[in-house]
Amino acid sequence: MWLRTRFEQSPIFARVAPFVIFLVLTFMQGWFGEASRYWIYALKTLVGAWLVWQMRPFVAEMRLAWSWEALAVGAGVCVMWVALDDFYPKLSELTGGAGTHSGSEAPKPWNPHAQFGEGSALAWAAIAVRLAGSSLVVPPLEEVFFRSFLYRYLIRLDFLNAPLNRFHGVAFVLTALIFALEHEQWLAGVLCGFAYQALVIRKGRLGDAIVAHGITNFLLGLWVVWKGDWRFW
Repeated sequence: MWLRTRFEQSPIFARVAPFVIFLVLTFMQGWFGEASRYWIYALKTLVGAWLVWQMRPFVAEMRLAWSWEALAVGAGVCVMWVALDDFYPKLSELTGGAGTHSGSEAPKPWNPHAQFGEGSALAWAAIAVRLAGSSLVVPPLEEVFFRSFLYRYLIRLDFLNAPLNRFHGVAFVLTALIFALEHEQWLAGVLCGFAYQALVIRKGRLGDAIVAHGITNFLLGLWVVWKGDWRFW
């Protein structure tokens, strides 16, 4: 298969291409009407899961690693994400809505119950897909790109020769800032990026950050569903 051959031939391609493909599909959400936010999310989750499976043999550091630090960081970032939310302007407010489909308005909250009917099977299916996608697919794709590739690439171009446990101040800050630009809650995103990167540096492996990221997203998803606090989705 062409994609697997490219993954094998290029360590950069193996870490960057899956993330870029996933990001393109993310930007397409909502292009074809409000309902497309949900079915494109389902599509990108399937595509993302397939990409993770295809890249695993060529990105050795993708192996999951469980530790008490990963559990603590994952839960702590979730608490921080929720607790900070009322105290700073969001990305769409700072940019005047640049990059959103509605111009100057903030992105419309993701709410399957409002879209498909309160308590409907389709609404719960969309919620299940979102939980699975954010907890199982997003973490390996993002952590491989940001902390296996980007952080080390900012240190040296032959990034595979930069150890995961090396601290580099400029790379540490820039990686977190770029990571934050993916998120409406940019300040939480910056702090989140710091926390996951520090975890990688402390443990000298990527797997703890993947696990922590998955825990954060799963707990945040449970909060969203439990409280109906859809702004975090």
